[in-house]
Amino acid sequence: MNVGIDKISFFVPPYYVDMTDLALARGVDPNKFHIGIGQDKMAVNKKTQDIVTFAANATKNILTDEDKALINMVIVGTESGIDESKASAVVLHRLMGIQSFARAFEVKEACYAGTAALQYAVAHIKNHPESKVLVVASDIAKYGLASGGEPTQGAGAVAMLVSADPRILQLNDDSVALTQDIYDFWRPVGHDYPMVDGQLSNETYIQAFQKVWEEYRSRYKKSISDFQALAFHIPYTKMGKKALLAALEEESPEEQERILTKYEASIMYSRQVGNLYTGSLYLGLISLLENGQLNAGEQIGLFSYGSGTVAEFFSGRLVDGYQNQLLTNLHRAQLDNRTVLSIAEYEELFNDILDTDVNSDYEDELPYSIASISNTVRAYKEN
Repeated sequence: MNVGIDKISFFVPPYYVDMTDLALARGVDPNKFHIGIGQDKMAVNKKTQDIVTFAANATKNILTDEDKALINMVIVGTESGIDESKASAVVLHRLMGIQSFARAFEVKEACYAGTAALQYAVAHIKNHPESKVLVVASDIAKYGLASGGEPTQGAGAVAMLVSADPRILQLNDDSVALTQDIYDFWRPVGHDYPMVDGQLSNETYIQAFQKVWEEYRSRYKKSISDFQALAFHIPYTKMGKKALLAALEEESPEEQERILTKYEASIMYSRQVGNLYTGSLYLGLISLLENGQLNAGEQIGLFSYGSGTVAEFFSGRLVDGYQNQLLTNLHRAQLDNRTVLSIAEYEELFNDILDTDVNSDYEDELPYSIASISNTVRAYKEN
């Protein structure tokens, strides 16, 4: 049975910071951000925008009434949960008007959670091929003003509809997962910002890719030449390239150029957004599909990574006519029509924290946003 991604879209908040402005404000050479970590813009959100609003604004682009009737599972992968008990997927299920007799739950394992949700969805569809599953990866990456991680912040969501006979990417049954208990990045309960061992995190990411890639090659007798492109989890765009370069050392110059050219296509959107945590691999996939000039039948390798640590390498085959299912114009317009913030405006938004202990009403221009707080409960404005 063919199972995979039938529809896919992303949403990012309509504000950003230019990385040159941020570098100058922090007394840093702008090339350190643009070239050193490979970021040009950083998405920024208002306090009236959270993982539920990002998820809803991404999902509304892809669901029809028929989809809503056939979806019997909603999964949100996130490390930016808004409640220690209730899943954001339950709220999303209501906002999207999905039929009542569906499961809805949240998955957590750092940036890997979106892939865990996707693999769970694939297994479910194989047992229930008549159904569909909505998978959303939604996050807000924040490290603190003037912190080491500040230039790698970002926010947004990627929504995917998983089904039998998918029209974009058929996922192959060839994944290799790796689990290691490493504290390279973590956020204890009650902490607003994560704890990060930057050097260890970079080393663990690269080593995790090498381990799953070598195991994948051994199990499935595959090589770089079997793939038209590789997509990576992108905490910042240079991170994926570091891991990729290590895998390309023994390849010919022509093969290196071929794969690196596709990698550059996969990071075009991430350069303008920043880190989406659970959604970053899938934002990279969208960017690759919409900018990489790929053909039906070609194979794509995907590397997913979550600090802590879980990693996975898996692959998919592009379906004939996949280009017709892409929302390229919508996505490019969304990125182009955002408002640039001054550093003062960005810092004001950063420090304007939603207080769920105070009853308040809010206004926001997004189709889905937080409309009010009452007795700690978030009420959402619906489209």
